[in-house]
Amino acid sequence: MSLRGDFFSYLAQTSQSPLGLEIESAQGQVLIGKNQRRYIDLISGISVSNLGHHVPEIIKAIEEQLHKHTHVLVYGELIQDVQVAFAKALIQELREPFEQVFFVNSGSEAVEGALKLAKRYTHRHEIVAFEGAYHGSTHGALSLISDENYTRPFRPLLPSIRRLRFNNIDDLKEISSDTAAVIVEPVQGEAGVRPAKPAFLEALRERCNETGALLIFDEIQTGFGRTGSLFAFQQYHVIPDILVLGKALGGGLPLGAFIASRQMMEKLTYKPPMGHITTFGGHPLSCAAGLAAFKLLLKKFPDLKVKEKSHLFQYLIKKHPFIKEVRASGLLIGMELINEEITQKLIHLLLENNIIADWFLFSPQTLRIAPPLTIDNETIIFVANTINQLLMHLEKYEQR
Repeated sequence: MSLRGDFFSYLAQTSQSPLGLEIESAQGQVLIGKNQRRYIDLISGISVSNLGHHVPEIIKAIEEQLHKHTHVLVYGELIQDVQVAFAKALIQELREPFEQVFFVNSGSEAVEGALKLAKRYTHRHEIVAFEGAYHGSTHGALSLISDENYTRPFRPLLPSIRRLRFNNIDDLKEISSDTAAVIVEPVQGEAGVRPAKPAFLEALRERCNETGALLIFDEIQTGFGRTGSLFAFQQYHVIPDILVLGKALGGGLPLGAFIASRQMMEKLTYKPPMGHITTFGGHPLSCAAGLAAFKLLLKKFPDLKVKEKSHLFQYLIKKHPFIKEVRASGLLIGMELINEEITQKLIHLLLENNIIADWFLFSPQTLRIAPPLTIDNETIIFVANTINQLLMHLEKYEQR
Protein backbone atom coordinates (compact mmCIF):
# COMPACT_ATOMS: atom_id res chain seq x y z
CA MET A 1 0.00 0.00 0.00
CA SER A 2 1.13 3.59 -0.64
CA LEU A 3 2.16 5.98 2.09
CA ARG A 4 -1.11 7.84 1.55
CA GLY A 5 -3.05 4.61 1.90
CA ASP A 6 -1.19 3.73 5.10
CA PHE A 7 -1.92 7.20 6.45
CA PHE A 8 -5.65 6.60 6.22
CA SER A 9 -5.40 2.97 7.31
CA TYR A 10 -3.23 3.27 10.40
CA LEU A 11 -3.56 6.82 11.72
CA ALA A 12 -6.73 7.92 13.50
CA GLN A 13 -8.16 10.89 11.66
CA THR A 14 -9.38 14.20 13.08
CA SER A 15 -11.74 14.93 10.17
CA GLN A 16 -13.19 13.31 7.09
CA SER A 17 -11.20 15.55 4.77
CA PRO A 18 -7.58 16.13 5.89
CA LEU A 19 -5.24 17.95 3.52
CA GLY A 20 -3.37 14.69 2.99
CA LEU A 21 -0.20 16.24 1.55
CA GLU A 22 2.97 14.17 1.81
CA ILE A 23 5.54 16.57 3.26
CA GLU A 24 9.14 15.42 2.98
CA SER A 25 10.96 18.48 4.32
CA ALA A 26 10.51 22.14 5.19
CA GLN A 27 12.67 25.24 4.93
CA GLY A 28 11.92 28.78 6.03
CA GLN A 29 8.41 29.68 4.89
CA VAL A 30 8.10 26.69 2.56
CA LEU A 31 6.92 23.09 2.95
CA ILE A 32 8.35 20.65 0.40
CA GLY A 33 6.28 17.71 -0.78
CA LYS A 34 6.55 14.88 -3.27
CA ASN A 35 8.58 15.57 -6.41
CA GLN A 36 10.04 18.63 -4.63
CA ARG A 37 6.77 20.55 -4.97
CA ARG A 38 7.08 23.66 -2.84
CA TYR A 39 4.18 25.09 -0.83
CA ILE A 40 4.11 28.52 0.81
CA ASP A 41 3.13 27.95 4.44
CA LEU A 42 0.43 30.46 5.39
CA ILE A 43 -0.44 28.87 8.74
CA SER A 44 2.95 27.94 10.32
CA GLY A 45 1.62 24.75 11.86
CA ILE A 46 -1.22 26.78 13.46
CA SER A 47 1.05 29.45 14.94
CA VAL A 48 3.77 26.98 15.99
CA SER A 49 6.63 27.71 13.59
CA ASN A 50 6.81 31.44 14.26
CA LEU A 51 10.44 31.58 13.11
CA GLY A 52 9.87 29.33 10.12
CA HIS A 53 11.04 25.79 9.45
CA HIS A 54 14.46 24.11 9.75
CA VAL A 55 16.01 26.96 11.72
CA PRO A 56 19.77 26.25 12.13
CA GLU A 57 20.00 27.64 15.68
CA ILE A 58 17.10 25.47 16.86
CA ILE A 59 18.44 22.34 15.17
CA LYS A 60 21.86 22.90 16.72
CA ALA A 61 20.34 23.24 20.20
CA ILE A 62 18.35 20.01 19.77
CA GLU A 63 21.42 18.12 18.56
CA GLU A 64 23.54 19.35 21.47
CA GLN A 65 20.90 18.31 24.00
CA LEU A 66 20.39 14.98 22.25
CA HIS A 67 24.01 14.10 22.93
CA LYS A 68 23.60 14.96 26.64
CA HIS A 69 20.37 13.15 27.51
CA THR A 70 16.69 12.95 26.61
CA HIS A 71 14.12 11.91 29.23
CA VAL A 72 15.57 11.14 32.66
CA LEU A 73 12.66 11.35 35.13
CA VAL A 74 9.20 12.87 35.48
CA TYR A 75 9.11 16.66 35.38
CA GLY A 76 10.15 18.48 38.54
CA GLU A 77 12.27 15.81 40.24
CA LEU A 78 15.75 16.29 38.77
CA ILE A 79 17.60 19.51 38.04
CA GLN A 80 18.09 19.80 34.27
CA ASP A 81 20.03 22.81 33.10
CA VAL A 82 18.04 23.39 29.92
CA GLN A 83 14.71 23.48 31.79
CA VAL A 84 16.09 25.91 34.36
CA ALA A 85 17.63 28.14 31.68
CA PHE A 86 14.41 28.35 29.68
CA ALA A 87 12.25 29.06 32.72
CA LYS A 88 14.70 31.77 33.83
CA ALA A 89 14.70 33.37 30.37
CA LEU A 90 10.91 33.48 30.28
CA ILE A 91 10.57 34.96 33.77
CA GLN A 92 13.26 37.57 33.16
CA GLU A 93 11.36 38.73 30.08
CA LEU A 94 7.88 38.59 31.62
CA ARG A 95 8.85 40.01 35.05
CA GLU A 96 6.48 40.47 37.98
CA PRO A 97 4.06 39.08 38.96
CA PHE A 98 5.34 36.04 37.06
CA GLU A 99 7.95 34.12 39.03
CA GLN A 100 7.70 30.41 38.24
CA VAL A 101 7.05 28.24 35.20
CA PHE A 102 5.35 24.86 35.19
CA PHE A 103 6.28 23.08 31.95
CA VAL A 104 3.81 20.59 30.45
CA ASN A 105 3.34 18.87 27.10
CA SER A 106 0.91 21.11 25.25
CA GLY A 107 -1.33 24.14 25.38
CA SER A 108 -4.34 22.05 26.37
CA GLU A 109 -2.47 20.57 29.33
CA ALA A 110 -1.33 24.04 30.31
CA VAL A 111 -4.97 25.12 30.45
CA GLU A 112 -5.81 22.09 32.59
CA GLY A 113 -2.97 22.94 34.96
CA ALA A 114 -4.02 26.59 35.17
CA LEU A 115 -7.61 25.65 36.03
CA LYS A 116 -6.43 23.27 38.75
CA LEU A 117 -4.07 25.91 40.14
CA ALA A 118 -6.88 28.49 40.28
CA LYS A 119 -9.19 26.12 42.16
CA ARG A 120 -6.45 25.06 44.55
CA TYR A 121 -5.35 28.63 45.28
CA THR A 122 -8.79 30.21 45.71
CA HIS A 123 -10.66 27.22 47.19
CA ARG A 124 -13.47 28.10 44.79
CA HIS A 125 -15.14 25.99 42.13
CA GLU A 126 -16.57 28.20 39.37
CA ILE A 127 -14.68 28.94 36.14
CA VAL A 128 -15.78 31.75 33.83
CA ALA A 129 -15.03 31.58 30.10
CA PHE A 130 -16.31 33.44 27.06
CA GLU A 131 -18.49 32.57 24.11
CA GLY A 132 -16.40 31.88 21.01
CA ALA A 133 -13.32 30.89 22.99
CA TYR A 134 -11.16 27.87 22.28
CA HIS A 135 -8.78 26.57 24.94
CA GLY A 136 -8.10 23.01 23.80
CA SER A 137 -9.75 19.62 23.37
CA THR A 138 -8.94 17.80 26.59
CA HIS A 139 -11.86 17.27 28.94
CA GLY A 140 -11.49 20.34 31.13
CA ALA A 141 -10.50 22.65 28.28
CA LEU A 142 -13.36 21.33 26.17
CA SER A 143 -15.77 22.17 28.98
CA LEU A 144 -15.02 25.86 28.45
CA ILE A 145 -16.20 25.85 24.82
CA SER A 146 -19.59 27.41 24.07
CA ASP A 147 -20.21 25.68 20.72
CA GLU A 148 -22.61 22.81 21.41
CA ASN A 149 -21.60 21.04 18.20
CA TYR A 150 -18.23 20.33 19.78
CA THR A 151 -19.28 19.71 23.37
CA ARG A 152 -22.60 17.83 23.23
CA PRO A 153 -21.17 14.45 22.14
CA PHE A 154 -18.80 14.39 25.13
CA ARG A 155 -21.12 15.27 27.99
CA PRO A 156 -21.14 15.29 30.95
CA LEU A 157 -18.38 17.87 31.10
CA LEU A 158 -16.97 19.86 34.02
CA PRO A 159 -19.64 21.45 36.20
CA SER A 160 -19.63 25.06 37.41
CA ILE A 161 -18.66 26.60 34.09
CA ARG A 162 -20.18 30.01 33.37
CA ARG A 163 -19.88 31.55 29.89
CA LEU A 164 -20.15 35.26 29.24
CA ARG A 165 -20.26 37.29 26.05
CA PHE A 166 -16.83 38.34 24.79
CA ASN A 167 -16.20 42.10 24.75
CA ASN A 168 -19.42 42.72 26.73
CA ILE A 169 -18.60 44.70 29.87
CA ASP A 170 -22.13 44.37 31.28
CA ASP A 171 -21.71 40.60 31.56
CA LEU A 172 -18.73 40.95 33.88
CA LYS A 173 -21.06 41.51 36.84
CA GLU A 174 -21.68 37.72 36.66
CA ILE A 175 -18.16 37.19 38.05
CA SER A 176 -18.64 36.65 41.76
CA SER A 177 -17.10 35.47 45.02
CA ASP A 178 -17.74 31.91 43.79
CA THR A 179 -15.49 32.42 40.78
CA ALA A 180 -12.08 30.78 41.02
CA ALA A 181 -10.84 32.17 37.72
CA VAL A 182 -11.77 33.85 34.48
CA ILE A 183 -9.96 32.55 31.42
CA VAL A 184 -9.77 34.73 28.32
CA GLU A 185 -7.90 34.98 25.03
CA PRO A 186 -6.69 38.54 24.42
CA VAL A 187 -7.41 37.74 20.78
CA GLN A 188 -9.96 35.00 20.16
CA GLY A 189 -8.26 32.84 17.55
CA GLU A 190 -10.68 30.11 16.54
CA ALA A 191 -13.57 32.59 16.53
CA GLY A 192 -11.89 34.04 13.45
CA VAL A 193 -9.43 36.60 14.95
CA ARG A 194 -11.50 38.76 17.27
CA PRO A 195 -9.33 41.03 19.44
CA ALA A 196 -10.49 42.04 22.90
CA LYS A 197 -11.34 45.71 23.32
CA PRO A 198 -8.92 47.43 25.71
CA ALA A 199 -11.77 48.76 27.86
CA PHE A 200 -13.18 45.24 28.17
CA LEU A 201 -9.92 43.72 29.43
CA GLU A 202 -9.40 46.65 31.80
CA ALA A 203 -12.89 46.17 33.22
CA LEU A 204 -12.29 42.43 33.46
CA ARG A 205 -9.08 42.96 35.42
CA GLU A 206 -10.88 45.35 37.76
CA ARG A 207 -13.78 42.93 38.31
CA CYS A 208 -11.39 40.08 39.10
CA ASN A 209 -9.65 42.33 41.63
CA GLU A 210 -12.98 43.18 43.23
CA THR A 211 -14.14 39.57 43.58
CA GLY A 212 -10.80 37.86 44.25
CA ALA A 213 -11.10 35.77 41.09
CA LEU A 214 -7.87 34.98 39.27
CA LEU A 215 -7.41 36.21 35.70
CA ILE A 216 -5.95 33.66 33.26
CA PHE A 217 -4.72 34.80 29.86
CA ASP A 218 -4.59 32.08 27.20
CA GLU A 219 -1.75 33.17 24.93
CA ILE A 220 -1.24 29.76 23.36
CA GLN A 221 -1.88 31.14 19.88
CA THR A 222 -0.99 34.81 20.40
CA GLY A 223 2.32 34.42 22.22
CA PHE A 224 5.87 34.80 20.95
CA GLY A 225 5.46 37.74 18.61
CA ARG A 226 2.39 36.63 16.70
CA THR A 227 0.38 39.80 17.39
CA GLY A 228 3.22 42.30 17.04
CA SER A 229 4.48 42.29 20.63
CA LEU A 230 6.20 39.41 22.39
CA PHE A 231 2.95 38.67 24.22
CA ALA A 232 -0.44 40.13 23.42
CA PHE A 233 -1.13 41.23 27.00
CA GLN A 234 1.75 43.69 26.70
CA GLN A 235 -0.26 45.69 24.15
CA TYR A 236 -3.23 45.95 26.51
CA HIS A 237 -1.27 46.88 29.65
CA VAL A 238 -3.45 44.41 31.55
CA ILE A 239 -1.48 41.83 33.52
CA PRO A 240 -3.07 38.44 34.24
CA ASP A 241 -2.48 36.32 37.33
CA ILE A 242 -1.74 33.20 35.30
CA LEU A 243 -0.32 33.08 31.78
CA VAL A 244 -0.86 30.02 29.59
CA LEU A 245 1.53 29.27 26.72
CA GLY A 246 1.92 26.59 24.06
CA LYS A 247 2.35 26.24 20.28
CA ALA A 248 5.41 28.42 19.48
CA LEU A 249 6.78 27.93 23.01
CA GLY A 250 8.66 24.76 21.99
CA GLY A 251 10.31 26.10 18.84
CA GLY A 252 8.56 23.41 16.80
CA LEU A 253 8.62 20.65 19.44
CA PRO A 254 5.78 19.80 21.86
CA LEU A 255 5.76 22.07 24.90
CA GLY A 256 3.27 24.01 27.00
CA ALA A 257 3.48 26.02 30.21
CA PHE A 258 1.45 27.86 32.77
CA ILE A 259 3.19 30.68 34.61
CA ALA A 260 2.27 32.45 37.85
CA SER A 261 3.67 33.82 41.09
CA ARG A 262 5.68 31.64 43.45
CA GLN A 263 2.97 32.06 46.09
CA MET A 264 0.41 30.50 43.76
CA MET A 265 2.63 27.77 42.37
CA GLU A 266 3.64 26.42 45.77
CA LYS A 267 0.01 25.39 46.35
CA LEU A 268 0.55 22.53 43.90
CA THR A 269 3.30 21.05 46.08
CA TYR A 270 1.21 20.07 49.11
CA LYS A 271 -2.34 19.05 50.11
CA PRO A 272 -1.85 17.00 48.02
CA PRO A 273 1.80 16.71 47.08
CA MET A 274 2.26 16.56 43.32
CA GLY A 275 -0.95 18.48 42.78
CA HIS A 276 -0.11 18.48 39.08
CA ILE A 277 2.38 16.08 37.58
CA THR A 278 3.50 15.21 34.07
CA THR A 279 5.88 12.58 32.78
CA PHE A 280 7.15 14.29 29.65
CA GLY A 281 6.34 17.93 30.44
CA GLY A 282 9.37 20.14 29.92
CA HIS A 283 11.11 17.45 27.90
CA PRO A 284 14.77 18.45 27.55
CA LEU A 285 14.72 18.37 23.76
CA SER A 286 11.62 20.58 23.70
CA CYS A 287 13.14 22.99 26.23
CA ALA A 288 16.37 23.15 24.23
CA ALA A 289 14.44 23.96 21.05
CA GLY A 290 12.19 26.43 22.87
CA LEU A 291 15.06 28.25 24.55
CA ALA A 292 16.97 28.55 21.27
CA ALA A 293 13.85 29.83 19.50
CA PHE A 294 13.12 32.32 22.29
CA LYS A 295 16.64 33.72 22.25
CA LEU A 296 16.50 34.03 18.47
CA LEU A 297 13.08 35.71 18.62
CA LEU A 298 14.33 38.28 21.15
CA LYS A 299 17.31 39.01 18.91
CA LYS A 300 15.39 39.23 15.64
CA PHE A 301 12.06 40.62 16.78
CA PRO A 302 12.61 44.32 15.96
CA ASP A 303 13.61 43.38 12.42
CA LEU A 304 10.66 41.03 11.84
CA LYS A 305 8.32 44.05 11.54
CA VAL A 306 5.24 41.97 12.30
CA LYS A 307 2.78 44.87 12.36
CA GLU A 308 4.15 46.32 9.12
CA LYS A 309 3.78 42.96 7.38
CA SER A 310 0.24 42.67 8.71
CA HIS A 311 -0.63 46.10 7.32
CA LEU A 312 0.90 45.13 3.96
CA PHE A 313 -1.27 42.02 3.78
CA GLN A 314 -4.39 44.01 4.61
CA TYR A 315 -3.52 46.79 2.18
CA LEU A 316 -2.92 44.42 -0.73
CA ILE A 317 -6.09 42.33 -0.30
CA LYS A 318 -8.55 44.17 -2.51
CA LYS A 319 -12.17 44.79 -1.65
CA HIS A 320 -14.31 42.07 -3.17
CA PRO A 321 -18.00 41.13 -2.95
CA PHE A 322 -17.01 37.79 -1.39
CA ILE A 323 -15.07 39.46 1.45
CA LYS A 324 -17.19 40.51 4.44
CA GLU A 325 -14.36 41.65 6.71
CA VAL A 326 -10.63 41.33 7.31
CA ARG A 327 -9.60 41.21 10.99
CA ALA A 328 -6.01 41.17 12.16
CA SER A 329 -3.80 41.20 15.20
CA GLY A 330 -0.29 41.24 13.83
CA LEU A 331 0.27 38.19 11.63
CA LEU A 332 -2.85 36.48 12.93
CA ILE A 333 -5.26 37.49 10.17
CA GLY A 334 -8.80 36.33 9.48
CA MET A 335 -10.40 37.09 6.11
CA GLU A 336 -14.10 36.43 6.54
CA LEU A 337 -15.92 35.49 3.33
CA ILE A 338 -19.64 35.37 2.65
CA ASN A 339 -20.00 31.67 3.49
CA GLU A 340 -18.12 28.50 4.36
CA GLU A 341 -18.49 27.04 0.86
CA ILE A 342 -16.64 29.92 -0.77
CA THR A 343 -13.90 29.73 1.87
CA GLN A 344 -13.36 26.01 1.26
CA LYS A 345 -13.22 26.57 -2.49
CA LEU A 346 -10.63 29.31 -2.00
CA ILE A 347 -8.52 27.07 0.26
CA HIS A 348 -8.62 24.35 -2.41
CA LEU A 349 -7.63 26.79 -5.17
CA LEU A 350 -4.80 28.18 -3.05
CA LEU A 351 -3.50 24.65 -2.56
CA GLU A 352 -3.55 24.11 -6.33
CA ASN A 353 -1.42 27.25 -6.51
CA ASN A 354 1.03 25.86 -3.93
CA ILE A 355 -0.20 27.91 -0.98
CA ILE A 356 -1.35 26.20 2.23
CA ALA A 357 -4.10 28.09 4.06
CA ASP A 358 -6.78 27.05 6.52
CA TRP A 359 -9.99 28.09 8.27
CA PHE A 360 -10.97 28.68 11.90
CA LEU A 361 -12.73 26.12 14.07
CA PHE A 362 -15.64 28.35 15.13
CA SER A 363 -15.58 30.56 12.05
CA PRO A 364 -15.32 28.17 9.07
CA GLN A 365 -16.22 30.98 6.68
CA THR A 366 -13.00 32.79 7.63
CA LEU A 367 -9.67 32.17 5.91
CA ARG A 368 -6.72 31.78 8.29
CA ILE A 369 -3.58 33.73 7.35
CA ALA A 370 -0.89 33.16 10.01
CA PRO A 371 2.44 32.62 8.25
CA PRO A 372 5.85 32.40 9.92
CA LEU A 373 6.80 35.82 11.25
CA THR A 374 9.85 35.61 9.02
CA ILE A 375 7.77 35.77 5.82
CA ASP A 376 9.24 38.32 3.40
CA ASN A 377 7.41 41.15 1.67
CA GLU A 378 7.87 39.59 -1.76
CA THR A 379 5.99 36.48 -0.64
CA ILE A 380 3.27 38.59 0.98
CA ILE A 381 2.75 40.45 -2.29
CA PHE A 382 2.61 37.19 -4.24
CA VAL A 383 0.13 35.59 -1.83
CA ALA A 384 -2.14 38.65 -1.67
CA ASN A 385 -2.18 38.97 -5.46
CA THR A 386 -2.96 35.27 -5.79
CA ILE A 387 -5.87 35.59 -3.34
CA ASN A 388 -7.22 38.55 -5.31
CA GLN A 389 -7.00 36.65 -8.59
CA LEU A 390 -8.61 33.53 -7.19
CA LEU A 391 -11.50 35.51 -5.72
CA MET A 392 -12.13 37.02 -9.16
CA HIS A 393 -12.03 33.52 -10.64
CA LEU A 394 -14.49 32.25 -8.03
CA GLU A 395 -16.82 35.16 -8.67
CA LYS A 396 -16.93 34.40 -12.38
CA TYR A 397 -17.47 30.71 -11.69
CA GLU A 398 -20.32 31.39 -9.22
CA GLN A 399 -22.06 33.66 -11.73
CA ARG A 400 -22.38 30.90 -14.32
